[in-house]
Amino acid sequence: MSETRSPLPLLFRRHSSGEMKNLASVSSSLLPAFGTVVNENYLQLKKYVIAPYDRRYRIWQTFLVVLVVYSAWASPFELAFRKVSTGPLMIMDLVVDGFFAVDIVLTFFVAYLDKSTYLLVDDRKKIAARYLAKVWFPMDVASTLPFQTIYRIFTGKRDKGDVFGFLNLLRLWRLRRVSELFSRLEKDTRFSYFWTRCCKLICVTLFAVHSAGCFYFWLATHHKKAENTWIGSQVSGFEDRSIWLGYTYSMYWSIVTLATVGYGDLHAVNTGEKIFNMIYMLFNIGLTAYLIGNMTNLIVHSAIRTFAMRDAINEILRYASKNRLPEGLKEQMLAHMQLKFKTAELQQEEVLEDLPKAIRTSIAQHLFRNRVENAYLFKGVSVDLIVQLVNHFPST
Repeated sequence: MSETRSPLPLLFRRHSSGEMKNLASVSSSLLPAFGTVVNENYLQLKKYVIAPYDRRYRIWQTFLVVLVVYSAWASPFELAFRKVSTGPLMIMDLVVDGFFAVDIVLTFFVAYLDKSTYLLVDDRKKIAARYLAKVWFPMDVASTLPFQTIYRIFTGKRDKGDVFGFLNLLRLWRLRRVSELFSRLEKDTRFSYFWTRCCKLICVTLFAVHSAGCFYFWLATHHKKAENTWIGSQVSGFEDRSIWLGYTYSMYWSIVTLATVGYGDLHAVNTGEKIFNMIYMLFNIGLTAYLIGNMTNLIVHSAIRTFAMRDAINEILRYASKNRLPEGLKEQMLAHMQLKFKTAELQQEEVLEDLPKAIRTSIAQHLFRNRVENAYLFKGVSVDLIVQLVNHFPST
């Protein structure tokens, strides 16, 4: 049996635009021709091998992204607040790690596309060798192992140091799944590109705020004098107070610093905190530039046609005023320009120009052939002549 499978048998039947499934759910490296759909029944992979674009596997991947969001919140939080790392969140961490351990096993059974031949490889030995040879496998394993639980099982002791807190940060390796999800959603025509990008920017900002606040609180808990810290100077005995009190103070400081408000009520006291503040503010410069640049690009892209229409109308008004054109003629010019921009929103000409001639011909036949055949002028004319005539019709 062949070790590779071409994805071409999937592209068997065509649907109308109303029936066609969204192609964005298919991997970008396996996209079929426009107007076709993926039908999994036409591809026979080896037993126990999973197609990478299988609907159930996609649902599983989306579920893991939800767990990644939890890991992105819990890892810095458990580093800063050690009480929860051995308490309520420990069981949740074990459950989440269990799901990712299952995903590691599943990866050994997921077919992949050979980039040199563009064939789907379903040989399990090749799939395993490819996964083991990449950096993904050791990082996936390292980010899944519950180091603290393993240490407790073998030693019988509950470690309260920071080593396991930093080892838990390896779970942030899973964030690549979120990036892949947003990349897929940005290409998915069912979702607004504008709101998808906005959601991505919000997630980046929230993660930066959360991580910085947790690390800043961690610095305070490890200073030799608690009262000589940014929070200890304001809240006496903060280490024994509520976890959520410390988290609230941390988030307040992080958001105020990111927004460059700088109230000054929570300020750096010792040298370590001042160094961390400088690093965080330098990071904020880059993050702010990234956010503003992306938002500007989104807003300008949506408004560029409006600016072009306003410029064209202003040019018409200046031309009409300079040449003292009649009011009726000026109104006709303005009406034509407005109609041009309204119809241009459909972008019919641009879309059709990018299509091959065979498809444009089929569109013209679908739109105009029946009308030409029913016209009195063409009664009795041969079918070949009508076909040739319709082929020269514009499809817009």
